[in-house]
Amino acid sequence: MTNNDIVQKLWNLCDVLRDDGINYSDYVTELVLLLFIKMVHENTAAGTLKKHPLPEGCRWTDLNGKSGINLLNDYKRILLSLSTGKDGDSNLVHDDPLISAIYADAQTRLREPRHLEQMIKTLDQIDWFSAQKDGLGDLYEGLLEKNANETKSGAGQYFTPRALINTMVRCLKPQPGERIQDPSAGTAGFLIAAHEYIKSQTDDLYTLTAEQKNFQTTQAYVGIELVPGTRRLALMNCLLHGMEGDDEGVIHLGNALGDAGKALEAADVILANPPFGTSKGGDASITRDDLTYKTTNKQLAFLQHIYRNLKPGGRAAVVLPDNVLFEAGVGTDVRRDLMHKCNLHTILRLPTGIFYAQGVKTNVLFFTKGSAADKFQEEQCTENVWVYDLRTNMPSFGKRTPFGDPHLKPFETVYGDSPNGDSERKEGEYSFHSEDIELPEHSDENEGIDPRLAHSRWRSFSRQWIAEHKGDSLDISWLKDSDSVDAANLPEPSVLASEAMGELVQALGELDALMRELGGEEEADGAKVLLSEVLAGGKS
Repeated sequence: MTNNDIVQKLWNLCDVLRDDGINYSDYVTELVLLLFIKMVHENTAAGTLKKHPLPEGCRWTDLNGKSGINLLNDYKRILLSLSTGKDGDSNLVHDDPLISAIYADAQTRLREPRHLEQMIKTLDQIDWFSAQKDGLGDLYEGLLEKNANETKSGAGQYFTPRALINTMVRCLKPQPGERIQDPSAGTAGFLIAAHEYIKSQTDDLYTLTAEQKNFQTTQAYVGIELVPGTRRLALMNCLLHGMEGDDEGVIHLGNALGDAGKALEAADVILANPPFGTSKGGDASITRDDLTYKTTNKQLAFLQHIYRNLKPGGRAAVVLPDNVLFEAGVGTDVRRDLMHKCNLHTILRLPTGIFYAQGVKTNVLFFTKGSAADKFQEEQCTENVWVYDLRTNMPSFGKRTPFGDPHLKPFETVYGDSPNGDSERKEGEYSFHSEDIELPEHSDENEGIDPRLAHSRWRSFSRQWIAEHKGDSLDISWLKDSDSVDAANLPEPSVLASEAMGELVQALGELDALMRELGGEEEADGAKVLLSEVLAGGKS
């Protein structure tokens, strides 16, 4: 049984739990509370989990084999004990702050003992020996990814495509001994990918000294997550991958745009996909008093935090929406400050449709604190910005056309081996083979260049050109979308209006039929009269 088979088997349990009023988003939380107890049991049996054991009376063996109301009551008791560290009589059960953090305020919404019993039996029937080969952490990751792909809200908003995470990590090449951060950690995908990359480069950490191994386990990674339920998933994820963190775990609960972010130590590497949106008060509001440029735009605030929080020579890769690249006012100030203090060497324009928010256009900004020549330089650090357009003339990604490694590999190739983006680079990576493809009539990006470069996905723009031609906007595009509409060849306005009216009449006709089926004949008649008047006015 492969990990994908196991993930699907676990996911199918959701159909059973619907009878208990549990939906998809609640289901994952409900499942992982139980699943983590099982995984600790399997890891302990395999000898791979030597720290943070669950206390006696709160283990898998205290659940399986039981049934009925006694099982459900025992499970509720276990969750309470894991959360508080005490049993019902206030006796100390455990004093492990990480276990308490993972099970903080944990409660089950299950009402039917038979549903809990079925979940336990299903977990017991899984071939955990096979699952161990791929790693239980990878199995857990697969479940989170399944949830993000299947649900239209909730998990999807904090789940970054695995292929993109791995590309960002491979480009920055985190090393043992470096401090790696994510101020908007979600389920800790970036930090875990960085950890797995370092393990792959150091023979699974065997080549490190005991002191170095301890650093990697307890100090190398730190993230901040605002939502308690998401943080729970992240803490479990990290522990199953062998990442313990400090007393609060790898992922701290808090707001990176508040005191929690202000208290972070400077980092060698920052990887992040900050949440979209603006500050609207509450826990997610921007309360930092140390950011130079005041803004209600969360992404601009996160970007400031990230480049300010890098050590000299530190490097970052951050996913940001298009508006950060062109927003005027404070947006321009932040971009100038970024290019002043850091070497913004690369921008990857991402295709649409790869995130939960389908309509949002995003990019990855890669930058290093200081200049390419001197990491302690603090002024005029950006000389050239390389842009890779992976958006124009790309397929529409989704379930039928998944976004993956093959789409990102060409970018990694031209990015080069240097994590600082200073490998020798050459414009190219052509998107088209024909030179007769029509180009925009005028484009500053294509002014005075070799015409072949106008068909390339990989271009370089000087800092001076960006200031003079773009006013320090980084919304740089030059390829012509093959599906774009040529305004010069549009039909006559009367033809366009007639086509639009025809579509409107058809849509309203369908709506009229639906209203009559639902018993709204009077409303439908009124709408029909109104439509007739509108159409008469249009004809006149």
